Amino acid sequence: MHLYLDSADAADLGRVLPSPLVAGVTTNPTLMRRAGLGWGDLPDLLRRLLDLGVFTAHVQVRHADAEGMLRDARGYLSLANGLTVITKLPATRAGFAAARALTSEGAPVTMTAVVEPEQVLWSALVGARYAAPYLGRMDESGRDGLAVVGAMQAVAQAYGDGHDPALRLLVASIRSREAFRDLLRLGVGAVTVPVPLFEALTEHEATLAAERTFLADAS
Repeated sequence: MHLYLDSADAADLGRVLPSPLVAGVTTNPTLMRRAGLGWGDLPDLLRRLLDLGVFTAHVQVRHADAEGMLRDARGYLSLANGLTVITKLPATRAGFAAARALTSEGAPVTMTAVVEPEQVLWSALVGARYAAPYLGRMDESGRDGLAVVGAMQAVAQAYGDGHDPALRLLVASIRSREAFRDLLRLGVGAVTVPVPLFEALTEHEATLAAERTFLADAS
């Protein structure tokens, strides 16, 4: 399981990082806008992530055409400076074309906004490292998001394991502890959660109460 934090807010991330539980950080243009960042702020954001002990960051392209996506991706890779930058590409025909060009050069990619199981197969075929469905968004649109993710996981297991590295689902838009646990039962390969949910998942009041008792007795 690869656990990511879904945020572009360095101050927010600084509450919980560095952490040995976290594989890296996922971002997108919406998260950057919410954090008050423009594209000119990306180099500084990547430097701050390194300072926080983050060594993998997912950064989404800004263009809809394959050539524009490739320019974006190569620009991001030039900013890596010790960080592993994974380019996020939409699961469109143009996105898959750009993904194949990048993976053939050895660059890791994530196919994002994956909404159907066949898109997981296409992601495997172009050599993507991750395919990212949005669980909460699917639920909010009236679909059974967990059932769709389960079908996607079956495709990833059937067709993604023969690749090096194996394709993993990277499930985003996780709203609750219950949704996180449902994904654990499915055996998905990666998840990305917002910082507040990560805090809730990693600090339990009963554990803290037990710790306080032990510390009191030890003193």
